[in-house]
Amino acid sequence: MTISSGKRKQPSLSQLRAFAAVAEHLHFRDAAAAIGMSQPALSGAVSALEESLGVTLLERTTRKVLLSPAGERLAVRAKAVLAAVGALMEEAEAVRAPFTGALRLGVIPTVAPYLLPTVLRLVHERYPHLDLQVHEEQTASLIDGLNSGRLDLLLLAVPLGVPGVVELPLFDEDFMLVTPLDHWLGGREGIPREALKELNLLLLDEGHCLRDQALDICREAGRKDAPVTTTAAGLSTLVQLVAGGLGCTLLPRTALKLETTRSSQLLTGSFAEPAPSRRIALAMRSGAARGAEYEQLAAALREAMRPLPVRVWDGNG
Repeated sequence: MTISSGKRKQPSLSQLRAFAAVAEHLHFRDAAAAIGMSQPALSGAVSALEESLGVTLLERTTRKVLLSPAGERLAVRAKAVLAAVGALMEEAEAVRAPFTGALRLGVIPTVAPYLLPTVLRLVHERYPHLDLQVHEEQTASLIDGLNSGRLDLLLLAVPLGVPGVVELPLFDEDFMLVTPLDHWLGGREGIPREALKELNLLLLDEGHCLRDQALDICREAGRKDAPVTTTAAGLSTLVQLVAGGLGCTLLPRTALKLETTRSSQLLTGSFAEPAPSRRIALAMRSGAARGAEYEQLAAALREAMRPLPVRVWDGNG
């Protein structure tokens, strides 16, 4: 294409949005569908952006679309500009009316089934104008979504140790040992952690933070080998494997009632103090426009979760 010189017009947000979509999908039809724009309009917006910037952003062939070297560099800038504009709009919305509009909440699978009823009830009763949108994903995906702006707030196990992410602790909860009926530790209290050295412990698949926590607990107990013989994609399957006599597992207390009442072939035991535990928190981007709202939501959630079998965080660690 011919690139004109001279004084150039500033690119529009529509042009930047079109180019960012093409840069992400490398396909005009898919990019147009992703942002709700017709394909001719999208193509025209990208061409207008190239004219405005005076550079060729895309290499077009009959079969595919590629980013030019300049396009690769400027796609990063375009994404940053759009994110900044999104933050501006979010800030304005928060100032106009707190706890309104969309809130995209990411939740890990080992929390969602057990805490979402409390979260949803609180939002429905206290923040009726908040459009809560829930996304259940594993921790790594949630953090990526938070950093990219795809998600606003996370509900997950901490600490994360991720720069630029602020954690708002909600509560700590103990892990319980779930065993088959005939297991020698079934139903016992005050189980020493050292017992984990010899157990056939069933775990979740890789990618679940609960798997990593269970392995850490085993290492702290002095176990040197990784107790991985059978894995499951979710806690429900894991517990049914225990009921079938394949081994034992660790379960957070908030999951205990829902998961263990599905089978009569299970017993639960508690560990000696200090019992292994995990901390659940909200996580937000540092400097989030709605940070004050998220802190208020965290405080409200702490109160709402007091009836649960957890130790609500009081600010003292």
